[in-house]
Amino acid sequence: MFLFEAAPWYAYAMWFVVLGALIGANEIARRSRWAALALFLALPIALTIFVWPDTAGAGSSTGTWFHWVKVYSALAGCLGFLAIRFIKGAAASKWWLAFPPAILALNILEAVIRDFQVYGMHADGMVDGVHMISGPWNLMNGIAGLLNIAAISGWLGIRLSRDRYKDMIWPDMIWPWIIAYDLWNFAYVYNCVGDHSFYAGAALLISCTIPTFFITRGTWLQARAQTLAFWMMFTMTVPAFVTDSPFAVQSSHNPVALFTVSALALAANIAVMAWHVKRLRDQRINPLRGTEVYRGVEAADSVAAVAGPALGLGEVAAPDDASSLTHAPLSRH
Repeated sequence: MFLFEAAPWYAYAMWFVVLGALIGANEIARRSRWAALALFLALPIALTIFVWPDTAGAGSSTGTWFHWVKVYSALAGCLGFLAIRFIKGAAASKWWLAFPPAILALNILEAVIRDFQVYGMHADGMVDGVHMISGPWNLMNGIAGLLNIAAISGWLGIRLSRDRYKDMIWPDMIWPWIIAYDLWNFAYVYNCVGDHSFYAGAALLISCTIPTFFITRGTWLQARAQTLAFWMMFTMTVPAFVTDSPFAVQSSHNPVALFTVSALALAANIAVMAWHVKRLRDQRINPLRGTEVYRGVEAADSVAAVAGPALGLGEVAAPDDASSLTHAPLSRH
């Protein structure tokens, strides 16, 4: 096969089990702040002390600096987003609203650094318990990740859902950016942890993309942080699941496949960045101010319409109609 080696039917069945479990766990965490605190604070503390030193140490496929940094940065994202959702006034604070783009950019940058690092290894075999093949695809995908960071925008437009769950909704994180991110992240996992990518690439990415399109629109980053945290905690606890279990599916380690997925990721992110720059120029927006870049675009407006006001932009709900918004003037410079 092109991307992966041939796998038995039960490996594909397990793929759907993993996908369903991640979506279900995300739903539990987003619906209960107490469940979220138990899952993203109490549980990882226990795992850090009693489990991961043995299961994710030297020689393990999850024993690298990247896995340890990734699990804690994902958990930091989960806890920070809980704070924005449930601490009074946080959703109106420009300082608090700077946290989501910062932690997102940090997570992407971690992977970009790892892609560049793998390129510099000139690897063609086992490294850190994982089979790696270094090549130009690492550079291509690293550049795609940097473009993806540069296209993050509109964080002051983050708002909370009107229901009791207070989901964190980010209208400016439109679907083309999400698809470009998914392609980049799959390419990263395929390049650097190829034998994990059947689950950690495809299933994990789809588990946060489905909720934002079909369950609670606009919650991609919230779902991404939570599903990533769940997956990282699981794979650091049971690393053999993706390497030595009957359900493990190995990458094909095909240079053509490696080049193809990174080329797709780079092309998608170049296209998104080109549109992003055009919007910035046409609207005369300074992206570093956090102003919404895609206001007026249906993909963003349709998400904003079903959420509460963007308090960070000075929007307030009109007292006689909770569904209408009064907009404060927005600076475009």
